[in-house]
Amino acid sequence: MKLSDFDFNLPEDLIATRPARPRSSARLMVVEPDRTTDAVVTDLVDWLRPGDRLVLNDTKVIPARLTGERVRETRDGSGRARVELTLVEARADGSWEALGKPMRKMRVGDLLQFNGLSAEVQSLGERIVVRFDAEGDALDAALERAGDMPLPPYIASKRQPDRQDRDDYQTIWARHAGAVAAPTASLHFDAPLLEALRARGVSFTEVTLHVGAGTFLPVKVEDVTTHRMHAEWGEVTPQAAEDIAKTRDDGGRVIPVGTTALRLIESAARGGGIAPFRGETDIFIYPGFEFRVADGLMTNFHLPQSTLLMLVSALMGRERMLRAYAHAVENRYRFFSYGDASLLLPRR
Repeated sequence: MKLSDFDFNLPEDLIATRPARPRSSARLMVVEPDRTTDAVVTDLVDWLRPGDRLVLNDTKVIPARLTGERVRETRDGSGRARVELTLVEARADGSWEALGKPMRKMRVGDLLQFNGLSAEVQSLGERIVVRFDAEGDALDAALERAGDMPLPPYIASKRQPDRQDRDDYQTIWARHAGAVAAPTASLHFDAPLLEALRARGVSFTEVTLHVGAGTFLPVKVEDVTTHRMHAEWGEVTPQAAEDIAKTRDDGGRVIPVGTTALRLIESAARGGGIAPFRGETDIFIYPGFEFRVADGLMTNFHLPQSTLLMLVSALMGRERMLRAYAHAVENRYRFFSYGDASLLLPRR
C-alpha cells in the first residue's frame, strides 16, 4: 500500500479560509457504495434515522498560538526578538511542549513574554519545552487573554487568526480544554440543527479526544503500513460506552462526527465490543481495518496523501473515496478545516 495510492489533485482555491455562515448551511456530500448525493448539512435530518446515535468529540481548543518577545540580558542591548509559540502538549510536570520560531534565536533559560504571560525556556530540540509563570485556571485565563486560535498551517499561511476564529474554530458543545486543533466536522453544527435531529429521534453521545498538532503532520514513508501515528489522550466514559452498545443492540447506527471521535471509539473497541477507555491512543486506520463500532462517519474533506484520507478509504474503499473526491473537486466543494462536509455510509 503506497503513499501515492492516496494522492489526488486539489486546486488551491478550494481550500477554505473561513467557514460557511450559518454553520449548518455548509454543503454536504453523501457517499454511499453506489451513489453520491449533493446536499447541505441541514439535510442530515433526512439522512439519519430515528434510533441513530451521533458520537461527538467534546474537546475544547485552547488559544495555543502565542506571539511575543524573547528577553535576554546582553551587553549590546540586542536581547529582544520577536518569537512565536504554538503549544502542542502539556507535560506531567506542568511544563509545555511547543513549536517555536525562530528556534535559532532561542536558548535555554530565555524568558519569553506574551501580553502579561511569561515562560522560561527549559530545553530545545525538535520541540521547545517551556514553563509558564501561571498554572491551572490562572494559565487558562492568561492564554485566553494572550493567545490566538491555532489555525491549521494551510489557513495560517494565508491569513492571521483573529477574534472571529475564537467562535468559528470551536464547537458549540466544547467542554474539556486540551486540544490544539478542532474536531472540524463538528463545526457544522448549530443549536437549530441539534434540535431538529433530536426531534427526528437521533441521540447524542459525547466522548473526549484532545486533538494534537500531529494531526497535520505529513506521512513521510512510501509504505503507509510502516507509518507511526502520534498519540492523543482520550476518554470514553462507562455511560458513553453503554449508550453506544445499546444503540447497536437496538439496531441503530453509530455515526461518529469527525475522524477523532471515530478513532477514539474504535480504540475503545479493540477488545471486541465498545468498552470504557481512558488514556492515549495512536490507532492508525487504513484500508484493511476491521471496524467494530462505527457504522458511518461525518467528516470534512482531507489532504492528499494524509492519514485521514486513508481512514475514510478504510471505511468506504480507496477507489470509491477517490471517485467521491473527484466529484467534490469537480463540483467545487470547499476543503479542509473550514470547508464543507461529507457523510459516509458504507451500507444502506
